[in-house]
Amino acid sequence: MANHKSSLKRIRQEQKRRLHNRYYAKTMRNAVRKLRATTDKAAALEMYPGVQKILDKLAKTNIIHKNKAANLKSKLCHYIQKLG
Repeated sequence: MANHKSSLKRIRQEQKRRLHNRYYAKTMRNAVRKLRATTDKAAALEMYPGVQKILDKLAKTNIIHKNKAANLKSKLCHYIQKLG
Protein backbone atom coordinates (compact mmCIF):
# COMPACT_ATOMS: atom_id res chain seq x y z
CA MET A 1 0.00 0.00 0.00
CA ALA A 2 1.16 3.52 -0.78
CA ASN A 3 2.64 5.63 1.99
CA HIS A 4 2.79 9.10 0.46
CA LYS A 5 -0.15 11.47 0.19
CA SER A 6 0.63 12.14 -3.45
CA SER A 7 0.63 8.44 -4.35
CA LEU A 8 -2.70 7.93 -2.54
CA LYS A 9 -4.13 10.80 -4.56
CA ARG A 10 -2.68 9.33 -7.76
CA ILE A 11 -4.41 6.00 -7.01
CA ARG A 12 -7.75 7.79 -6.51
CA GLN A 13 -7.33 9.73 -9.74
CA GLU A 14 -6.38 6.65 -11.76
CA GLN A 15 -9.36 4.70 -10.46
CA LYS A 16 -11.74 7.55 -11.33
CA ARG A 17 -10.18 7.91 -14.80
CA ARG A 18 -10.31 4.15 -15.40
CA LEU A 19 -14.03 3.98 -14.58
CA HIS A 20 -14.70 6.99 -16.83
CA ASN A 21 -12.76 5.44 -19.74
CA ARG A 22 -14.43 2.03 -19.28
CA TYR A 23 -17.89 3.64 -19.41
CA TYR A 24 -17.22 5.49 -22.65
CA ALA A 25 -15.42 2.55 -24.28
CA LYS A 26 -18.35 0.27 -23.45
CA THR A 27 -20.82 2.85 -24.80
CA MET A 28 -18.83 3.00 -28.02
CA ARG A 29 -18.75 -0.79 -28.36
CA ASN A 30 -22.52 -0.98 -27.83
CA ALA A 31 -23.14 1.71 -30.45
CA VAL A 32 -20.96 -0.12 -32.99
CA ARG A 33 -22.67 -3.42 -32.15
CA LYS A 34 -26.11 -1.85 -32.57
CA LEU A 35 -25.19 -0.40 -35.97
CA ARG A 36 -23.77 -3.74 -37.14
CA ALA A 37 -26.98 -5.50 -36.06
CA THR A 38 -29.07 -3.18 -38.24
CA THR A 39 -30.18 -4.65 -41.54
CA ASP A 40 -32.03 -1.55 -42.79
CA LYS A 41 -29.79 0.74 -44.84
CA ALA A 42 -31.76 3.91 -44.06
CA ALA A 43 -31.58 3.27 -40.31
CA ALA A 44 -27.87 2.48 -40.54
CA LEU A 45 -27.20 5.70 -42.48
CA GLU A 46 -29.10 7.62 -39.81
CA MET A 47 -27.09 6.03 -36.96
CA TYR A 48 -23.67 6.32 -38.61
CA PRO A 49 -22.95 10.04 -37.91
CA GLY A 50 -23.63 9.52 -34.19
CA VAL A 51 -21.32 6.52 -34.00
CA GLN A 52 -18.69 8.39 -36.00
CA LYS A 53 -18.89 11.29 -33.54
CA ILE A 54 -18.41 8.94 -30.57
CA LEU A 55 -15.38 7.29 -32.21
CA ASP A 56 -13.77 10.65 -33.04
CA LYS A 57 -14.26 11.96 -29.51
CA LEU A 58 -12.74 8.85 -27.94
CA ALA A 59 -9.78 8.95 -30.32
CA LYS A 60 -9.24 12.64 -29.55
CA THR A 61 -9.08 11.98 -25.79
CA ASN A 62 -6.87 8.87 -26.25
CA ILE A 63 -9.43 6.44 -24.85
CA ILE A 64 -9.00 4.48 -28.07
CA HIS A 65 -6.20 4.78 -30.62
CA LYS A 66 -6.83 7.03 -33.63
CA ASN A 67 -6.09 4.17 -36.03
CA LYS A 68 -8.63 1.95 -34.27
CA ALA A 69 -11.25 4.68 -34.69
CA ALA A 70 -10.35 5.03 -38.36
CA ASN A 71 -10.51 1.25 -38.90
CA LEU A 72 -13.91 0.99 -37.20
CA LYS A 73 -15.32 3.90 -39.22
CA SER A 74 -14.03 2.36 -42.44
CA LYS A 75 -15.48 -1.06 -41.65
CA LEU A 76 -18.85 0.41 -40.67
CA CYS A 77 -18.94 2.48 -43.85
CA HIS A 78 -18.17 -0.64 -45.87
CA TYR A 79 -20.91 -2.54 -44.02
CA ILE A 80 -23.45 0.20 -44.78
CA GLN A 81 -22.46 0.19 -48.47
CA LYS A 82 -23.12 -3.55 -48.67
CA LEU A 83 -26.63 -3.18 -47.19
CA GLY A 84 -29.46 -2.71 -49.59
